[in-house]
This record gives sequence, structure tokens and C-alpha cells, in this order.
Amino acid sequence: MENYFIIHGSFSSPYSNWFGWLHDFIEDEGKQVYVPDFPIGVGFQTYENWSKLLEYYLDLGLIHENTTMIAHSIAPVFVAKFLVQHQIKVKKLIFVCGFNNYLGIDEEYDAVNKSMYFDNLAEVKNYADEIICFYSDNDPYVKQEAEKAFADTIATEQVFMPNAGHINRESGYDTFEEIVNYL
Repeated sequence: MENYFIIHGSFSSPYSNWFGWLHDFIEDEGKQVYVPDFPIGVGFQTYENWSKLLEYYLDLGLIHENTTMIAHSIAPVFVAKFLVQHQIKVKKLIFVCGFNNYLGIDEEYDAVNKSMYFDNLAEVKNYADEIICFYSDNDPYVKQEAEKAFADTIATEQVFMPNAGHINRESGYDTFEEIVNYL
């Protein structure tokens, strides 16, 4: 059965940004959607801790070839690393403001993001037929060059959104109508 996962980023939650709105949109279409609540904060947000939670869904058989994974900020590289390490093929990946090996946001973000990074990012293309990457030119957290390099490495389709910031609530995105076309 087709299903969807929405994965939040650093210092975020399933209830922030446009995640709740998208959850309701997908659910109203009669489809299953999961929005895990990953541990956040220095000392808690690590690749290992996030993997344990996603492995729970994997063990239940809920991540499979008919799964679409939607991820924001640090979550795209986490999802990519998880799929590569577990050799799991999914239907589609929709990544919003993704980046890899990017430090310099601030000390706390660098601390929680560092364990998510990995060197063989391009390998994720073996685990999804479609990879859509959204990014902006004025993200206050991650330089456009880092988001564009991430998209250039893996995307089958790129969606550039001018003046969209980090495509989060802070940038005016309580809803995210543009993403619906890619579900």
C-alpha cells in the first residue's frame, strides 16, 4: 500500500512549519501518512538516535517500494544516508532545503547536524526512481550553493523557489502548496 513519511529537521517537530498542513492534505486524500517525532537538541539529535526511530517503522514493514519520503532541512541527508546504509528502495524522495557536509550555521546546529553527513550521497539514486529537491536563494541558515550542490548530486528534478528562505514557517510557509504537485 502506498504511504508517505514527513521528516522534520533540526530543532523542529512534526507540528512545525507546513508539516501538519501536508499531513492533513495527504490524509484527506485517503492515504497513510506518518510524521515521526525525532529527538532534537545537542546530545539527543544524532544519526544513531534518528535511525533507531526510523528502523521501528522499517521493522513494521512501513517503509517499502511504495513509500514517498518528504524531508526538510537536515532530514534529506539523514533519509539518504538511512536508505543507503539499509539498502531500502522507496518510490519517491521529496527533499526541501537539503544539504550535506555543511558547517557554519552555528555551534548547536553544527553539533547536531554533523553525524547526519556522509560521503557517498550520490548512492541514494539507487534507492529511489524520483528525487525532487526544492531550494531557495535566500535561506538564512544554509547558503544556496550548498543546497544547489546537494540537488545537483542527486535530484531527478530541481525546484528553485526564489525568495523562499528556508521554506519554513519563519519564511511564511505554514502551508506549502507547491509541494502538492509532486506527491
